[in-house]
Amino acid sequence: MVENEKDILISKIILKAVLPVIKVLLEDHPTFQKRFKDIQGTVQFTAQNDGQVIGAHIKFDNLNFEISSELLEKPDISFHFSSLKKMNDFFTGKLVLPKIKGFKNFSLLWRMFSVLLKLKLLMPDAKPKNPIDKKIKVKMTLYMVSTALSQLNKSGDVDMVKWTSKQPERIYQWSVDNEDIACWLKIKAGQSKSGRGFYTLRKPFVHMRFPNIDSAIPVLTNSVDTVQAMAQGLLITEGSPEYAAKLGDFMLKIAELLT
Repeated sequence: MVENEKDILISKIILKAVLPVIKVLLEDHPTFQKRFKDIQGTVQFTAQNDGQVIGAHIKFDNLNFEISSELLEKPDISFHFSSLKKMNDFFTGKLVLPKIKGFKNFSLLWRMFSVLLKLKLLMPDAKPKNPIDKKIKVKMTLYMVSTALSQLNKSGDVDMVKWTSKQPERIYQWSVDNEDIACWLKIKAGQSKSGRGFYTLRKPFVHMRFPNIDSAIPVLTNSVDTVQAMAQGLLITEGSPEYAAKLGDFMLKIAELLT
């Protein structure tokens, strides 16, 4: 994969898989529920790429959250990067300073910075200690990964396309027992789609279940791989272990792209 193609892929994952999980913070984290109550405004992230501007904007409306690839002329807050690589580096924890507009909206700006700092829970090396952050990490990561896998396929990743193109309609499900955490990836003849919750229209071809939050953390921090996790009882796989292991390889690929 040439460098610019890689940057484009990473940017798609960030804009379409990473930023959307901010919604989990607003819905599930008490601190952010209080912080964004009665807050309204738009925040836009953009980057230059071969003369084009690529990005997305977020709309906060009390605790409602929307994200769109449509670019606004006058967002309340604007983060602009001179290249896709710099935007990608910013979201993967490297020291990059974007051009920021909207300092007069300081209340929204500092709240956005607090969100960006909390998104670091998605990083593989983030190992939270308190129960709330543990659950938030697991939920955000699984939601992000299921969407990112679909983006990997839609972006034409050679290995992913080869794997999906040979499959009939199949559902890959993730969940955590006794928690409101579940998401899925649908594969059908090279096409892919992701979603939240339990897929109810057909039985999953592979269901990857974590017995609890703590069992999910080592897998999502790459402390153990999928095969080791199954052997240690950290992950219960219902369905094909071979396909589950391959899916685990693609999950690891997503993690590597974002570090």
